[in-house]
Amino acid sequence: MDLSILIPARNEMFLRRTIEDILENMRGDTEIITVLDGKWADPSIPIDPNVTIIYHSESIGQRAATNEAAKLSTAKYVAKCDAHCAFDEGFDVKMMEDMQDDWTLVPAMKNLHAFSWVCKECGNTRYQGKSGECPRCGGEEKRDVVWIAKPNPYTTSMRFDRDMRFQYWREYKQHQKGDIVETMSLLGAFWMCTREKYFELNLCDEVGHGSWGQQGTEVACKTWLSGGKLMVTKKTWFAHMFRTQGGDFGFPYPNPGVSKTRNFSKDLWLNDKWGKAKYPLSWLIKKFNPPEWEDYKEKEEKTAPAIIKTSEKGIVYCTDNRLDEKIMKACQKQLSKAEIEIVSVSLKPLDFGTNIVIDEPRGYLTLFKQQLAGLEALKADYIFMCDHDVLYHPTHFMFTPPQEDVYYYNENIWRVKADTGDALFYYANQSNCLCAHRETLLKHYAKRVEITEEMLEKLKGGAEYRRFIRRMGFEPGTHGRKERVDTLNHSSYMSAFPNIDIRHKGNLTATRWSRDKFRNKRYTHGWQKSDRIPGWGITKGRFDVILNGIV
Repeated sequence: MDLSILIPARNEMFLRRTIEDILENMRGDTEIITVLDGKWADPSIPIDPNVTIIYHSESIGQRAATNEAAKLSTAKYVAKCDAHCAFDEGFDVKMMEDMQDDWTLVPAMKNLHAFSWVCKECGNTRYQGKSGECPRCGGEEKRDVVWIAKPNPYTTSMRFDRDMRFQYWREYKQHQKGDIVETMSLLGAFWMCTREKYFELNLCDEVGHGSWGQQGTEVACKTWLSGGKLMVTKKTWFAHMFRTQGGDFGFPYPNPGVSKTRNFSKDLWLNDKWGKAKYPLSWLIKKFNPPEWEDYKEKEEKTAPAIIKTSEKGIVYCTDNRLDEKIMKACQKQLSKAEIEIVSVSLKPLDFGTNIVIDEPRGYLTLFKQQLAGLEALKADYIFMCDHDVLYHPTHFMFTPPQEDVYYYNENIWRVKADTGDALFYYANQSNCLCAHRETLLKHYAKRVEITEEMLEKLKGGAEYRRFIRRMGFEPGTHGRKERVDTLNHSSYMSAFPNIDIRHKGNLTATRWSRDKFRNKRYTHGWQKSDRIPGWGITKGRFDVILNGIV
């Protein structure tokens, strides 16, 4: 398979007609994967060997639906497509023959006249829009599907404004010489890239951007700022039906979600927070010189021209917001002593560092999504993965990974019972003491989320799913089982003073306080119990005193 066309659809009356149009006009080894997001298609989708249907009785969101379709694809290229589009004959072959791996490619865009309203009484015809009475005689109207790609407008140049909203940019056409030309942005209705690039750049970010909205700006910025190109081919076209009148002809997802997405988008791009960027947004603005950005360009010229890292190192802090408040506050205050950038990722809003909220139930997949979201938000070279219930000594952060493709674990960590202060040490690699090069961690956790989502869907979250997660493991690079996320290795270091892993009732994983609980005793190397911890003092019977001293 060369191309998979991904169609997320929610209450889309023209989905069948769109699929029929694609089947009629595609000429390559192309398939269609459509996700019915919350409602079965009406009219029904045609049965065809090149069409795969996924159905959800409850909506999961447009981006999530698109991602689900992409995960089913094995093609070299994927193309996200709205459920109300028409196409040029051979559009798929014409696009693929010129495609380059670091491009996002779109055809020239026309407007689709999908239907007209025709009065049953007087025959009056009016252009597609909201249903109602005949404006001439007040009679009942019926919808007449015409499916015409209008010759004008013929769009090849697009941009976004200071609010990151899509804008047509006809004036830029004078700079577009040739059959394949650059565009600053695009409409999110139809675009194509390699399947590898789709996942590498997370082009449908359902965690930060949410269900829908800002698709064109997201794809444009991620393509350009990662070092790729956003191109338009004039050799073919697609036609898109615009629906802006509300009522029975409005948008399929609630508009409040769009406002939230736009605010996230503005913060992400205007403040250069996307972690995979090779260039700042100012680079893109200078390249295209769009209107409305004059004051922004003046501001950027007074600052450094490249992305400024706030620190060589950064911290990803994850919490489920269920931790005892006293322990949480103490751990946060202790973590702040590191004096490096912190991104906190929580399940509820949190006033700590730069906060990202993942509005999903507590669980393995949610935790992995939290870790990935934090990594995407930071721009530091090296990242420390931190938990909400660990007291990190400042010396923990003095380490710098010497190799980019190795995971490093600080093994100087004691486990302390919150209620008694009993302390236990043994050498171990724990994910809450993990440090590595940011790009290495990004790739790992993106893949981890992808694998976990696939297995959750396949195994329906049962006991077999939990066994798989345990075999996959939580510590990158520490085992060679076939379920591992990648094949990279790990190493370890010992900070000058230890960290304290606080053991309490809400821990996701339990601590084994007896060596007899270990089937393999090699995992208990260095075993010792104590009443005190170097650098922290006596813990037994007075752990509350240590916490109070921090707060």
